[in-house]
Amino acid sequence: MKQSKVVFAVCILVLLVASGCKKEATAPASQAQPAADAVQADNSLSGKVVETMNSGGYTYVCLENSGKKTWVAVPETKVKVGQMVTCQPGGEMKNFTSKTLKRTFESIIFSGGIS
Repeated sequence: MKQSKVVFAVCILVLLVASGCKKEATAPASQAQPAADAVQADNSLSGKVVETMNSGGYTYVCLENSGKKTWVAVPETKVKVGQMVTCQPGGEMKNFTSKTLKRTFESIIFSGGIS
């Protein structure tokens, strides 16, 4: 379990460093990508909790906003299905496998917590 926390911390650190090193290309406004429904203009994640589980000191929350579901991992906290929450912005990982949950998430946002 301690090793899982270390691996998670290293993954977050790598994401933070990598996101700071990316060179952003500017596309014309007509080619700009629309933001995901669950990601607001202030980069917070919000929506209705449709599924949640705790494992390894983290809470995994599936948020639904305008019919789009987004998985977010936050430090362990109490949330209930049906609750409306807003999470702090975070880094996205594609095809993340949680060994403790024995589950792979197609896409998951690692957030600092619920605002």
